[in-house]
Amino acid sequence: MAAVGEETAKKTHVEKNKKPPVRYWRQQKDDDKGGKKAVDKPQQNCKTMSATKRKKEDPKEWRKKKKSEKRDPFPGRAPFPEASMKKFARQEKSTEKIARSFFKLKAAIDHSDKTSQLAQKQAARFDLLLPEEAGFLEGDKDEDTCTISQQDIAEAVDITSGAKYFNLNLSQFGPYRLDYSKTGRHLLLGGRRGHVACVDWQSKQLMCEINVMESINDVKWLHAENMFAVAQKKWLYIYDSNGIELHCIRKFNDVLRMQFLPYHFLLATASATSFLQYLDVSVGKEVASIGTKTGRLDVMCQNPHNAIIHLGHPNGTVTLWSPNQKEAIVKMLCHQGGVRSVAVDKTGTYMVTSGMDKKLKVFDIRKFQPVKSYFLPAGASSLSISQRGLLAAATGDVVQVYRDVWSSETVTKPYMAHRVRAAAWGMHFCPFEDVLGVGHGQGFTSMLVPGAGEPNFDGLDSNPYRSAKQRQEWEVKALLEKIQPDLISLDPRDLGKVDFATFQQRHQDRVEALGYDPLAKQRFVPKYKKKGRSSTGNVEKRKQQVADGDKRILIAQSMEDKMKMQKERKAEEKRKSELFSQKSALDRFRK
Repeated sequence: MAAVGEETAKKTHVEKNKKPPVRYWRQQKDDDKGGKKAVDKPQQNCKTMSATKRKKEDPKEWRKKKKSEKRDPFPGRAPFPEASMKKFARQEKSTEKIARSFFKLKAAIDHSDKTSQLAQKQAARFDLLLPEEAGFLEGDKDEDTCTISQQDIAEAVDITSGAKYFNLNLSQFGPYRLDYSKTGRHLLLGGRRGHVACVDWQSKQLMCEINVMESINDVKWLHAENMFAVAQKKWLYIYDSNGIELHCIRKFNDVLRMQFLPYHFLLATASATSFLQYLDVSVGKEVASIGTKTGRLDVMCQNPHNAIIHLGHPNGTVTLWSPNQKEAIVKMLCHQGGVRSVAVDKTGTYMVTSGMDKKLKVFDIRKFQPVKSYFLPAGASSLSISQRGLLAAATGDVVQVYRDVWSSETVTKPYMAHRVRAAAWGMHFCPFEDVLGVGHGQGFTSMLVPGAGEPNFDGLDSNPYRSAKQRQEWEVKALLEKIQPDLISLDPRDLGKVDFATFQQRHQDRVEALGYDPLAKQRFVPKYKKKGRSSTGNVEKRKQQVADGDKRILIAQSMEDKMKMQKERKAEEKRKSELFSQKSALDRFRK
């Protein structure tokens, strides 16, 4: 027991004399002060010291070990593909220098340029997420693609694409007008004898089918697939996707053709009484009613780029209309006979018309000049342009599809051709699908046209696979972002320009209201000075000095103008003298 007690006493004595471990920050302080180095060092500090010693001893071996470590083979951010950058390039940067006094304007322009550049880079980077590509029909050597039948195409493609070629036998209530929804998933059919049907044409599910017991002139989807408009014999009616009548708009009577502007929520109608009317479907009010005074309006289309309405007339002219003006913006003489059909591509650059003179003409809307002219033996009664620029023309019961009609090379033969069961009455390309819908006297035909539709869709704008909840959210967002009818103009870029004429009119109205011009130069009022320097004589003297200075500026400016006019006069006289001094062959006959 005594031995055990002695051992425990020794342990307690050693523990009392043992120093606590020194931390690395305390050790650094002691080193700075010049004190003794701590005996107990942390294990981590020893490792770092040994590494630095090794680096000092043999740096070559240390570098070899360092190089052998794995590194990123592609350091930094991924580069932007040049082809995509050129594809999404925007307006070039302005090279004009801005004065220092306009620092706010300069900051705003710099911010706009940076935002535009960022959008371009993001669009180029996200272009990789659009894997689908548009493909066209290519025949074998010395084979025309127009000789390939629809049955051959349906057998060659996959089952899903082959099912998109079908015929609906509806001979009792034809001929039929048709319209596809903005997403391209739903089809609306309207028969001349009152038959209306809504179909989810991809799944072949019937949404509703009604007979209005009245003749139908045209049908059109509205902003979503749950509402559509029907132009009946007397008035305009609005129905929902279940076939229930929602509205009867009696202000819109004798409507023949309709166009819906999706970003403005406007339904444009052309009537037999020569009236062009606009209906705002978001509030149910008539925006504009324009009397065109050009007779029956049965040819109509819209420009998707600027929402301008194009109307064709029996005298061979095409007029362009906006809800902001009571007169036509542009009048173009396109054909020697009446205009039968008009179509505009999605970029708003080219317009294609067909007339009674059996000609098919392509116009450049930017210059309002014809680009190409083709002769069709039977003429085209209906036209439609796809998202990828294919042109479909119906001549009787034959539907022909042309490719690159506005290119530099003249088109000599159609890209595809198909004979339907009766004369075509309505025709429309399906968005985001290689499908052309044709309505005729015997029903409806869905054709396969490779390369017609845009392969990649914008899920935030037109999503064919959206649910009911997504459609509701999109509808709310679209209503919040609705463009007002006042902003519809021939050139959408005019919105970013200053309207000087309106500014001058407003300034004139302000002058008349105030009784004086607030922007005019104010009269000089001398400042009051002390010590007798503001006497009447001194004040008048200062006024005279300022007046003399202004007069001197005016005199100098007038002298500059006079010298400029004299130089121009001398140059004109010199030019005339040189012209008359030239000898002519007829001078020998002069007396």
